[in-house]
This record gives sequence, C-alpha cells and structure tokens, in this order.
Amino acid sequence: VQLVESGGGLVQPGGSLRLSCAASGFTFSNYVMRWFRQAPGKERDLVAAISSIGRNTNYADSVKGRFTISRDNAKNTVYLQMNSLKPEDTAVYYCNARGTYNYWGQGTQVTVSS
Repeated sequence: VQLVESGGGLVQPGGSLRLSCAASGFTFSNYVMRWFRQAPGKERDLVAAISSIGRNTNYADSVKGRFTISRDNAKNTVYLQMNSLKPEDTAVYYCNARGTYNYWGQGTQVTVSS
C-alpha cells in the first residue's frame, strides 16, 4: 500500500498550489480520502474530505472557499487545489485513506511566505 503526495513547495501569500496523492495497493474507490495538515508544534488537523465516489465533500472552516478537494478514481488519485494561500496555511500536508483500513502518506511541505 502506498500513498504518495506531491505538489508542495514555497509560494507567496495569495498564490496557489495543487497537491496530488497517488494511491496504490488497495481499492481506492472504496475509500474516503482526506487531507490533513500539521504545522510545527501543532496537532494534525483535518483540512478536507471527499467520499468514495466524490459526491460529498467537507472542509475545515479555515479553508472553506479557498481549497477544493477532488478525486479521479480512474487514476487512483486525490487532489487538493489550494488558492489564496495564507502564511497560516504553512504545514506538512498528509493524504489519508479511510475505509476498512487507515492509510497515510509521507507528507509534503507547503510553505507560504514572501
């Protein structure tokens, strides 16, 4: 089983990034997919979630209207489009698959700074 995140990096405030999480080794379309983030010295928090077939999504209040989660079950990939980024969005972003089992990716760093 693997979840491999990509797309992180350094971006200026107000900029955008698109994170991807490629899954393998399990039946992706049976799993709820979630993005979490963890800033230094803080707990890992849920950012966004999407149901197994992509019909339902939900977001943390802090990212509503700025972030969009989506998935492509044909490609076994989940995405997080992040717009209007703020310095407080700086964190390591983790992909999570929740279903029969619970799987985590290794994380990708997002830094928002001028």
